[in-house]
Amino acid sequence: MNTLAGKHLVLGLSGGIACYKAAELCRALVKAGASVQVVMTEAAEHFMTAVTMQALSGRTVYTSQWDAREANNMAHINLSREADAIVVAPASADFMAKLLHGRADDLLSLMCLARPLDSVLLIVAPAMNREMWANPATQRNVAQLRADGVHVLDVGQGDQACGETGDGRMLEAEEILDDLQAFFTPKTLLGKHVLVTAGPTYEAIDPVRGITNLSSGKMGFAIARAAHQAGAQVSLVAGPVSLPTPRGVRRIGVRSAHEMMQAVQAQVDSVDVFVACAAVADWRPATSAEHKIKKDGSGQTPELSFVENPDILATVAQSARAQSGALFCVGFAAESHDLLAHATAKRARKQVPLLVGNIGPSTFGQDDNALLLVDAQGATELPRASKQDLADDLIAEIARRL
Repeated sequence: MNTLAGKHLVLGLSGGIACYKAAELCRALVKAGASVQVVMTEAAEHFMTAVTMQALSGRTVYTSQWDAREANNMAHINLSREADAIVVAPASADFMAKLLHGRADDLLSLMCLARPLDSVLLIVAPAMNREMWANPATQRNVAQLRADGVHVLDVGQGDQACGETGDGRMLEAEEILDDLQAFFTPKTLLGKHVLVTAGPTYEAIDPVRGITNLSSGKMGFAIARAAHQAGAQVSLVAGPVSLPTPRGVRRIGVRSAHEMMQAVQAQVDSVDVFVACAAVADWRPATSAEHKIKKDGSGQTPELSFVENPDILATVAQSARAQSGALFCVGFAAESHDLLAHATAKRARKQVPLLVGNIGPSTFGQDDNALLLVDAQGATELPRASKQDLADDLIAEIARRL
């Protein structure tokens, strides 16, 4: 579900070195299926050329309220009425102060003031020096803009063009894109708390070796992202993977199945939905050596014995809250063959209302997947698609069942 497809956005650039990120953002928006009309302030033209933004957007850039192309000489009215949202990125400290006081001395500020409040979102991505961002005047302005209904995005932290380090950087293009997609996503899980497990577990044999699997965590992370964009509060218990945490999601890192069980048990009493997407190891070594097990040249292999790991999904699904319907549980089954038979049997054994099956070897580490949804009424196939699209579909299905 690409929520930006078919949307028309005005991308406004105010003055600041972060204008270079606006070029990447423009390209990402167009790639996501949105049409983009760029409007630049005079100050922005000192950092980025209109020619560059025209090439990326495929539309002539507007820079003046006196643009002769508009027959009625009202570009601020015409352009704002066509938009689904006005996105100002970067938004300088000066431009935010201008918005706060309703000043309208250039085309971009005129458009922001003239936009229909009930139908055109105003979203600003601040960008400035860390001291400017921390200044009480700026913080008062941000608070009042939010109170006025303006969506002020967070700022990033890190090295700044001035040579200092701290808060105030404009978010990266992918982060802003993620936030924009969330704005247009139906809030089907608003007020719900969703707990997701993702990735593999790692069961240590000794300090340098262990038992794990090929799960990349991509499916679980996509589900967490989709749930957050649908309005839910999301907690993500993740095994040892290097994926970036989805925006707005609380991540709890674990390694072993035992650690994952502890993390789930600490959260599950306060959640409405539990999605067990992690590929949890079924067994672990009975003991873990304190030091690396060394070869001795004899050709003899060390003897390893195993014990069964706790069944996280079954434990949660058979809890009083799940059995009463207060907690909706979704399980995953990664199989190598006979998917329908194994997924159907696992759903009954784990006592979950919805079991999602897939063929592990064909999806581990990939960006796409194919899913089989199994419930008491039968099975429904979700054909191969990107994991994010499948996650969006799964979250919509969970919301419908709730």
